[in-house]
Amino acid sequence: MSNDLFQKVRFVIAKIFVFIFLGMALALLYSLGKSTLSGILAGEDITQIFLNGINTGIIALAVFELALVIHKEYSVAEESNNAIESLRGTIPRFIGTVSIALSLEGLIMVIKYSQLELAGNLYYPVAIIISTAFLLASLGVFLYLTRDTTNSKT
Repeated sequence: MSNDLFQKVRFVIAKIFVFIFLGMALALLYSLGKSTLSGILAGEDITQIFLNGINTGIIALAVFELALVIHKEYSVAEESNNAIESLRGTIPRFIGTVSIALSLEGLIMVIKYSQLELAGNLYYPVAIIISTAFLLASLGVFLYLTRDTTNSKT
């Protein structure tokens, strides 16, 4: 009985978080559209408008992806008791989205700083790009260490 109650509470809380993150993604998309339109109407630099738009769009995508991961992991009935197998299915997709967001953020910062001739501030985007590479390498190590050796012949 207590396990059934635990599953129901887990389902409800997961749904709440899914709706929170989906709402945040929608709010970010609304903000993206509004700021892009107001920037174009105000006659701002189109490059700056689209760089900011890409930044906001990637963050919205990462938040949306997080909502999907939470929905898949916590709000469905447990199909498998193997937590590692479940993580191997969802973590790479989320880490991939975060890595894309971080690398684009680093590249956008490089473009901004080069346009503004602030070469002294290039340490920040370089640190972001290095941390992205470390995150992807860590994902690779995780996938290598948690691989299923029973089905493979290597």
